[in-house]
Amino acid sequence: MRNKPILLVAGDPNSIFFEILFKSIKKNTYKSPLILICDKKILINQMKYFKFKKRLKILKIEKVRKEKLDNKSLNVINVELKTSSNRFYQNAYIKEYIKRSFHIAFKLITIGVTKKIINGPINKKKFLDKKFLGITEYISFYFKKKNIGMLIYNKKLSVCPLTTHLPLKQVPAKITKKLISQKIDLINNFYKKQLKIKAKIAVTGLNPHCESIDSYNEDENIIPQVVKSKIKKGINVEGPYPSDTIFLKKNRQKFNVILGMYHDQVIGPIKTLFEYDAINITMGLPFLRVSPDHGPNIKMLGKNKSNPLSLVKALDFLDNK
Repeated sequence: MRNKPILLVAGDPNSIFFEILFKSIKKNTYKSPLILICDKKILINQMKYFKFKKRLKILKIEKVRKEKLDNKSLNVINVELKTSSNRFYQNAYIKEYIKRSFHIAFKLITIGVTKKIINGPINKKKFLDKKFLGITEYISFYFKKKNIGMLIYNKKLSVCPLTTHLPLKQVPAKITKKLISQKIDLINNFYKKQLKIKAKIAVTGLNPHCESIDSYNEDENIIPQVVKSKIKKGINVEGPYPSDTIFLKKNRQKFNVILGMYHDQVIGPIKTLFEYDAINITMGLPFLRVSPDHGPNIKMLGKNKSNPLSLVKALDFLDNK
């Protein structure tokens, strides 16, 4: 897979993606050809605005496999974004644009052009219409993969939330032995096959201090049994640990990945520790899907002050695969 193209789905047009992409390309050179899937008109306007100069090479989907690609030019597959009569990007048009961009990328993956894809930031609330919890679930549904996991990855320490964008009141019902077991296996296999290192996994509890005043305590009745069964199978895993202490320096040195019970339990601390120095990887897909670990950041549009580090890390990660 080394030096196969990296597909870049630009994502939401109302995002900082083009700014951080231009900064990433200026900052580094990449061995893998980059194929940008976006609206050519928006790209050209953004290039003018940010004074980014590079020749464009417009690709036809059906001929991509025969093209000799490099990064001397910016390789582009044009996906037109419709506008209303007043040139306003209506939400329905944006949704269709993002969907078509993804489906072009999925087709290129399916026909064997590459197995590496990055998507730019997307306004999940507007794009997904509450049909999926996140982009991770949207992509996995398309490829009919149910056993998937979100890994917020940093070389020093990564995290995986057992449940992703669920309201907190719905989390306890999702804490099952089967789901915890699946996520531990996903993490262990991903670290072994993709990162070529042994995963050292810590599992957090659900309740504060792993204690509960309720008669039923998930931290006693569910999590320990799964952890013990995985240890017997040779997996390096411990827990449950209280989430208020697992991110202390001593524990961060002992583990390289933490499996938490819900989204913000582990993603809040990892962003505090590493800020933009982390990427979002979807485990369990038949290809590598990565995205910057932040949203569209509409408030920063056009200010040329956005930090490109997460996208740089995403490109570096796939460029070495």
